[in-house]
Amino acid sequence: MIVYWIYNIIIAFCALIRLKDKPLKTNKKHKFMMIIPAHNEEKVIKNLIESLQLLDYPKELYDVFVIEDNCTDKTGEIARSMGCKVYTRNDSKRKTKGYALNWFLAKVLEEKLEYDAFAVIDADNVVDKNFLNAMNRNLCQGETVIQGYKDIKNPTDSWVSSGYALFYWTQHRFYHLARYKVGLSPLMNGTGFVVKFDVIKDTGWNTKTLTEDVEFSLMNIANGNKLGWATDAIVYDEQPTSFKESWKQRTRWTKGHIQIFKYYTKDLAKGVAKNRTLASFDGLVYIMCVPVMVISLLLIIVNFIMWALQKMTFWRMIGSVISMLFAGYAAYALSGVVVLLMDRRPLIKMWKGILLYPFFMASWALLNFMCLFKRNVKWDKIEHVKDVTIDEMPKHNSNAKRRAK
Repeated sequence: MIVYWIYNIIIAFCALIRLKDKPLKTNKKHKFMMIIPAHNEEKVIKNLIESLQLLDYPKELYDVFVIEDNCTDKTGEIARSMGCKVYTRNDSKRKTKGYALNWFLAKVLEEKLEYDAFAVIDADNVVDKNFLNAMNRNLCQGETVIQGYKDIKNPTDSWVSSGYALFYWTQHRFYHLARYKVGLSPLMNGTGFVVKFDVIKDTGWNTKTLTEDVEFSLMNIANGNKLGWATDAIVYDEQPTSFKESWKQRTRWTKGHIQIFKYYTKDLAKGVAKNRTLASFDGLVYIMCVPVMVISLLLIIVNFIMWALQKMTFWRMIGSVISMLFAGYAAYALSGVVVLLMDRRPLIKMWKGILLYPFFMASWALLNFMCLFKRNVKWDKIEHVKDVTIDEMPKHNSNAKRRAK
């Protein structure tokens, strides 16, 4: 446990390194396919499409494709009326985004559509106008799989959405950006990522877990392909506001991580032996996050067992448990405050999120433990209702350069 956390803390401090721009290997405007997997998203998809139509990029060099995935509402109708190319998929037994991407990209490869790269954007997002310019730059620098900056549409709607915001903002700076700066690999983050078609030309998308983004990331890392990171390619994502919805979503994510641990530990270990790089080792370390959180919970349980067996006094047991909980509480609360200050975001509006952020993360440890004994996780849709346009989002373009430093 100590080695695991020391390693991650050392890497996190690398976020403070000043990043120099990579030299361009090519100088061209790539042609992009913008893919929107959508399941009953009639309340929010219009705002996303409008934001994509406002991108500061040559209109002839990108097209918007919508996967109308098992929809029973007007999602496809809205997309068609706004000029999008809609592919309709009906498969009630395979509802996840991973299956939708498997199906759609197989069709695209079969049809041999001429695009250099594709971007995947969730239907509830809105996209900053500089998104494709930033991604095009990274492609010109030689990167083939690139994650953009996933910001939050509703960080102050509730303490739950604030918890998500603090988690993502902290992860972006101290995990993804830190690793990118020292030549390791960040990970995909569900939405706002770009992949060159050359990467999937021979294999297709081909994911099989509930967390297709992390799975695809680790598949690439195991094969020696490090991911890129574009801080100034910003998408705004909606997060759940109720703890019940959050629990349901994070259960699915945790089960996906357990599936990844099962399917890819051996591949990553082989990648470490074959590539002999710290990036491959770092990918292997990442999938230990679920076991580590479970062990953290077990350590608390062990203290109670030792007290019950009279191997520890009551007050020593209480002191040990409180010290572990306080250390975790202080660390999470402090990390939330630090990232808000570094990104120059308002502290006062986030006070509930800061105070309850440790509870938000502790509930994840409990959830990880419970998912060890849960065989199947039913896919349930998370409702997206935050009806906002890109013009209503805070202007963080100027902050993006600072976040990258």
